[in-house]
Amino acid sequence: MMKPMLLSSTTTIPSRENWLFEVKYDGYRCLLVWEKEVPRLISRSGKDLTRNFPEILTYCKSIYEDIVDYLPLIIDGELVYLINDVQSDFSVVQRRGKLRSIEKIHICSRRLPIHYVVFDLLQIKGKSLTEQPLCKRKDALEKLFQDLSLPIGVNREEPPLIQCLQISSDGHKLWEEIVSFNGEGMIAKKKKSIYTSSRSKEWLKLKNWRFIDVIITSYDKKNGYFHGSVYKEKDLVEVTIFRHGLSQEEAQTLSTLFQKNGEKVGKEKWALSPSICARVSCIGFDGKQLREPAFHSFLIDVEPQSCTWRSLHRALNPLPPQIELTHEDKLIWPSIQFVKDDYILYLQQVSPYLLPFFKNRLLTVIRYPHGAGGESFFQKNCPEYAPSFIETAIKDDIDYITCNDMTSLLWLGNQLALEFHIPFQPIDTRNPTEIVFDLDPPSVEHFHLARTAALQMKEIFDRFSLISYVKTSGNKGLQLYIPLPPNQFSYKETRIFSEFISHFLCEQSPDLFTVERLKKNRNGRLYVDYIQHDEGKTIIAPYSPRGHDKGLVATPLYWEEVTESLHPDQFTLPNVVERLRDQGNPFKTFNEHLIKQGKSFRSVLDQLMTLQKEP
Repeated sequence: MMKPMLLSSTTTIPSRENWLFEVKYDGYRCLLVWEKEVPRLISRSGKDLTRNFPEILTYCKSIYEDIVDYLPLIIDGELVYLINDVQSDFSVVQRRGKLRSIEKIHICSRRLPIHYVVFDLLQIKGKSLTEQPLCKRKDALEKLFQDLSLPIGVNREEPPLIQCLQISSDGHKLWEEIVSFNGEGMIAKKKKSIYTSSRSKEWLKLKNWRFIDVIITSYDKKNGYFHGSVYKEKDLVEVTIFRHGLSQEEAQTLSTLFQKNGEKVGKEKWALSPSICARVSCIGFDGKQLREPAFHSFLIDVEPQSCTWRSLHRALNPLPPQIELTHEDKLIWPSIQFVKDDYILYLQQVSPYLLPFFKNRLLTVIRYPHGAGGESFFQKNCPEYAPSFIETAIKDDIDYITCNDMTSLLWLGNQLALEFHIPFQPIDTRNPTEIVFDLDPPSVEHFHLARTAALQMKEIFDRFSLISYVKTSGNKGLQLYIPLPPNQFSYKETRIFSEFISHFLCEQSPDLFTVERLKKNRNGRLYVDYIQHDEGKTIIAPYSPRGHDKGLVATPLYWEEVTESLHPDQFTLPNVVERLRDQGNPFKTFNEHLIKQGKSFRSVLDQLMTLQKEP
């Protein structure tokens, strides 16, 4: 079996013209070997990975009729879990690669789907291309993708799970993008390089190192490793072990210090109370350990108390140069001890899931200048002091902010915009791109009514072959979404549907649900709000926090989570970040299958309009 070509390390970007540049992803390098109907994914070490990534196999089967004439085929690429177009979360790929349970593998293939990013073509129609120069292999790869109508260029929002990695001739420009979006690094390849199954200086890797300050807490003589920790609240949490990067003299001095002054905590292990700090380079953090750690320098003037969980994550997620964070230690959500810097970090981490719902929409925010639970005000008009990178759009004499990038989002966060409300359509149309039902129980103690209503409505949607999604409101209820293809249905048409569904639900359970708008007349029943779905109205965005003191988030759910154990208080800001890492984004497929959805909705609408015309 052919082995992948390996890269050599570099610390500079080659400046000569005979180089091409690509994004380096943090994933599993593997060959896709497609000889017959069923392809195989073969790792760098020769391990068959196909079983662990069935979504790639399923996608290959879906394009088999188009690609069969090009077989046998071998392509080189990386299995990645895309956070954005240049960054992969290795911890997800690694977790997926270690799964053994068939059930868990298939659950993760739906919730945490992997992309296969292709960067080289080694064989096509059984003919080897390895002796051809890279530029010709790239041309052949691009033509193959064009023939198959597959994406040329990586886009995490595009549904195809196999995508072609685009090349750049400007290494410095690509490097700026990689650093801005926290990518792992960049690869430089000589245009005329042939493909060899060995390490080569014609393929170079340049890594985007991040630098973390840690407290050196223990030393293990058996393997020569030093252990680094940070404070998480009042507890020391180990985040790395390292020895690479230390000179022989530095390692000897440090080990002597531990053995002479430390407390022996094992047969060949010593610990010191927090006193020695060091800066460690890494390419990321998997939630428990730094990735590829190496000693960088001792920190003589740094106090151990400054080496914290928060400082670690801030170093891993640097702010864009346009953002100057103010009052970063200001307490915003006292109930969860969330300060402003924590909130900005939350926005950075959820931006890949939040920003797609902001795209080209007129944004309304609620600002809390003194923190959650305090005084607040709605803001629609862009303030005069907004920086030049903030984009706006005017409607009805209001100059709305359109938040299409993370820099704009973080600026709003720094202004203590804690709630983000969006309309039901983008600025280029007056037609909705989703229908939303707001299920509003009288109090959080009556949340069970929202669960019951949601499941009953889901049965109706399923009967109509309509794909639906559910999220918490971040307060006391649930909100149901039905995505629609753009520019196909008016608000007048969606009102026919939403009014019918709401009244039908209330007729089935009149003691539980109502469409009565006046609270005093609801008599303890859940209010099914379909009136709010209209032009000019807004809804809390998915993954937006709420401004009350609990620190809750309007959180997308999987339908199977809507059970008796579900409660909105489960979804705080820190919990939602962990949830995304562990379970993925339930709204990931929101804009897929829209053609089919449009046909199903048109069929339902036609039936309802016919009923309206009958005497």
